This record gives sequence, C-alpha cells and structure tokens, in this order.
Amino acid sequence: MSFLDAPGPQVKICGLTGPDDAAMCADAGADALGFNFFSGSRRHIDPVLSIPWIRALGGSCVRVAVVVNPAAALLDVLRRAECFEWIQFHGDETPEFCTTAGFPHWIRAVRVSDAGALDRALAFRAPALLLDAWSAHAYGGTGKRLDPEIARKFVAANPSEKILLAGGLRPDNVREAVVAVRPVAVDVAGGVELSPGKKDPMLVRKFVRLAKSALQAEISEFSLRAS
Repeated sequence: MSFLDAPGPQVKICGLTGPDDAAMCADAGADALGFNFFSGSRRHIDPVLSIPWIRALGGSCVRVAVVVNPAAALLDVLRRAECFEWIQFHGDETPEFCTTAGFPHWIRAVRVSDAGALDRALAFRAPALLLDAWSAHAYGGTGKRLDPEIARKFVAANPSEKILLAGGLRPDNVREAVVAVRPVAVDVAGGVELSPGKKDPMLVRKFVRLAKSALQAEISEFSLRAS
C-alpha cells in the first residue's frame, strides 16, 4: 500500500540533512521523509555522500527524493541508488519529463499562484500532486502560506486526486489546515526546524500528533455538539 493510500492525513517531513534527524522523524511517526537534491536549496544534500545513510534507513518510512529541473546524471544516480520509493518534481518539469524520468511513483509539486495554476496541474496526470505556496524567488521551502480556500476548493472538486498540502505549515496551524482542506497528506520543512535543515524534535512530534489527530478531533467535537 502506498503511503498516500493509507488512512490520512499522512505526514511527510522534508528537507532532512542527516541520519539522526531522519531517524528522529521516523520515530516521531512521520510516514515519509523528503531529501532535497536541488543545489539551490538551503537544505540541499549531496547524493553521493547522503545515499549510504538514506539507504540504511531501510523501510521505516517512505523516502522521497526532491529534485528541481534535474539533470539526467542526477536522475541516473537516484535511480541506481534503489532506495527512494518516490521522487518529487518541484521545478518547471513538463508532464512528458516527469512520466519518462523512470520513476513509477512520483509527486508533482505545484506552486500555486492562483486557481488557474491548479487547473493546469491536472494535465500532468501525476500519481500525486503537492500544493505549495507561490514564490517568485524560490522553488519551495519559503514558509509562505498557501491560500487554504483555493486548496480546499481544488481538493473538493477533484476527489480522485492524491493531494498533499504544503506551504507554511507549522504545529500551530496544521490542524486547522487539515480540517479545512482535507488533503491525503501534509508536508512540512521549515515549520519544524531550529535552523534550515536541522529539525526540532519537540516541534516534529507536536506537528505529527496534531496533523494525524485533526480529523478525529473534529469528529469528537461534532459528537459533543450533537449530543
């Protein structure tokens, strides 16, 4: 079963830069871990140096390679590593590029500037879509919030799509975001960090707990009001 097919919301923690943080996030209950191979990111890691410890994580969590307009050589390294269950395209890749890159499980990240950007994203026919906030200066990881109403309407209009929600999520807003948007998963990087690439164990555990319990809490509140 794909982590996006399991009862949700699932939690993906992105921008991991070392084995200790990765193990901590797995122990905290994360369903997927993201590793950024874009050299322009503050959370970039070298594939040659990092693949051995990523491989050693085993099957404790789904491992996602995050790339931005990747060169053929990088894709080849990631394929041959055989330790990434998913790849996430977070740049300007075309639908044809994504479908022919050689990864059966892939996520197409969409930087949402308006509702039209989401309509265009459907052309990718991606196994999963990740909704992130638009920035003219970065491909992601900015901490900017995505308009929840745009995301909510898109999720409601496309119930068959596997949709992950990102963009400025933190422990203090993830519950509200899950209840409003109903994504199959939430994605966080900066919202659980001490500094770029260094996760805060307390924030990670709080984020995971609040994200996973959000809908259960809503059901409990509804039952109390109805009684």
